[in-house]
Amino acid sequence: MTVQGLPEAKVRRIVQGVAPKLDVFVNGSTDVNVGRARQCASVARPVPAGAAKPGGEPAATRLLSVDEVLSLREQLSTDSEQPEVMFSLFVQLEQDLDPEVRERVLATIDGLATRARWKLDSAAIEIPGRSVRELHATPGLSYLEPGQTLRAPQPLVTEASEAPDPGVRQVTNQARRHRYGQGVLVGIIDVGGFDFAHQDFLEPGGKGTRWVAIWDQGGSVRPPPCDCRPGARFSALNYGSEIAKANMDAAMAGAKTRRMSATSLEPQSVMSPGSHGTHVASIAAGGRGVARKAHLAGVLIALRDEDLAAETSFYDSTRIADAVDYLLALAAELGGGDGPLPVSINISLGTNGHAHDTSSALARWIDNALTSPGRCVTVAAGNAGQVEPTSPSDVGFIAGRIHASGTFAATGLRHEIAWVVAGGEIADVSENEMEIWYRAQDRIDIEIRPPGGRWMGPISPGWKVRNATLDNGTVLSVHSETYHPANGANRISILLSPFFGPEIEGVRSIGPIAAGEWRIRLTGKVIRDGRYDAWIERDDARPLAGARGRLWRYPSYFAPGSYTTDRMINSLACAERLLSVANVDLTRNGPHATSSRGPTRDGRYKPDIGADGTGVVAARGFDSERPWVAMTGTSMASPYVCGVAALMLAIAPRLTAAQILGIGLTTSTPLAGHDFAWRNDLGFGVIDAAACVDQAAAHRPAGEVSRL
Repeated sequence: MTVQGLPEAKVRRIVQGVAPKLDVFVNGSTDVNVGRARQCASVARPVPAGAAKPGGEPAATRLLSVDEVLSLREQLSTDSEQPEVMFSLFVQLEQDLDPEVRERVLATIDGLATRARWKLDSAAIEIPGRSVRELHATPGLSYLEPGQTLRAPQPLVTEASEAPDPGVRQVTNQARRHRYGQGVLVGIIDVGGFDFAHQDFLEPGGKGTRWVAIWDQGGSVRPPPCDCRPGARFSALNYGSEIAKANMDAAMAGAKTRRMSATSLEPQSVMSPGSHGTHVASIAAGGRGVARKAHLAGVLIALRDEDLAAETSFYDSTRIADAVDYLLALAAELGGGDGPLPVSINISLGTNGHAHDTSSALARWIDNALTSPGRCVTVAAGNAGQVEPTSPSDVGFIAGRIHASGTFAATGLRHEIAWVVAGGEIADVSENEMEIWYRAQDRIDIEIRPPGGRWMGPISPGWKVRNATLDNGTVLSVHSETYHPANGANRISILLSPFFGPEIEGVRSIGPIAAGEWRIRLTGKVIRDGRYDAWIERDDARPLAGARGRLWRYPSYFAPGSYTTDRMINSLACAERLLSVANVDLTRNGPHATSSRGPTRDGRYKPDIGADGTGVVAARGFDSERPWVAMTGTSMASPYVCGVAALMLAIAPRLTAAQILGIGLTTSTPLAGHDFAWRNDLGFGVIDAAACVDQAAAHRPAGEVSRL
């Protein structure tokens, strides 16, 4: 296929079964992929055996001119092997495989992967780049997909001088039965660290902590959860550091004698003052939280810092899958011979990739886990609701301009989408990714016009453009897939990558994305349905360390006329069996302006429910002088619902996630002026904790005994 404006050598037919980003990375040069490993969540460059982990001062960075990029691009050839680059992937097997074929596939994966963790016919694996092609050639594999980038939560933070009233999150209804979560495990998957010695987490008498375990996925002080022997506890969780309650209690006992904080004696890889994870845990199950007598466990997702260690670890959605499995296994271990403890898990993290339906690998992973009773997962809907500035200096609106959509009225018509990459004093050196999803029965051609350039294309379904360096220095990749194996829909993926030059004497060279408005033209070649949705994967806006302030990872966004004010909900919050939670501003009788709105791409009602997440006062971690802080975001609303679910499970331990969701929706309360209809900003209304526990008590089968 010939594509106007692009080298013929870069245009190929799509090979089914490999996700676009994985195809782009596996076929990139070593120099390019080492550069990508520093900023892409599912790509890492492992530390050689016996070598010290990188750290210290960040690497220096040199900004390349367009001319330098164009001269270097011919020098960097595609390598057939990439021994220094690793990938974190989800792998899906074909259904109904012959047992012998299945055994051969499993043996092949176990032989190629450095780590593999299975759930039914899916696995989260880590594999060297040089082995990906061999893996893909294995008969019986349906699809390979890299983990999705996790975006750091960004709540609004204000100071709080006093502790919250002990009664503000206290649910007194059915207290004799729920006993404030006693006998239930509350699991928190979050970032920033968990201040286990904070006054809000002390046992009665103050000598120990209510935290039973913390798995620090980026830690190295303690052994990982898995001892790596066949059939061992927490199989395949062979990274990070697990801190047990005994370790935490010992640190607390020795803190005064050593004149050090307990968290310094038993450190985590990240311990941010005012940490997000500590605040979330305090809301769900702190001493002034909802489930204030529940067991507490945390999984610290180690988002990368801008330093030399950034290229050595993953922080993608496979880590969330591992975290959920760890907490479920911990609940089983704590329950002993009597069976697993009921468990309520909160995830106040998210991603914006994939189809915003139930088909992503992580969504399927969690939905599968929630088929068993006694489990619940709550997820923050996201803080991408703002689409307009509130003042001339406000740039928060770009967080919300992440979704575009349209409907072709007939075959032969054209639509255009405007996609803005930051410029001026900022040079964007992050990966900028857009996905366009549309119905299986349609066929859409795509053309692209760079800022100030000419139209390139059309690229038809079934074709791809891989790693084409444009005249403006940007590296462009486009994949137009049909019949995605997870949901049958069609997907167009567009990746704008910075140009990574070779590293010379410790200085890395980068050519930024061309700034300005990129135009995306869609032409309906066959239209039977006509609807399409586009999402931009989110970046965290932050400067690149060692670059003297000019180079940034900066979020791109849709321009006015292209973006919509709906369907910007966190894609993980679109999964079917979990509870997705919106942020309610009770003082204004409405949703908070930043709360992400639904529905899902396939029209389902998400978010499910709302809770107070505005100006919520809870524990401020790792700051002895200021123990309390107020935060605003769906991250604060979701743990409240998590705590309520824990109380329900304390009353009726055999409730399923679907039943907990049903009770929450049935008992929810519309805000003044609203009715009972679902709303894209608040779901079915505000959670009524008292009514939820009453319904759980009424639903509990006669003779069922709570675990107390």
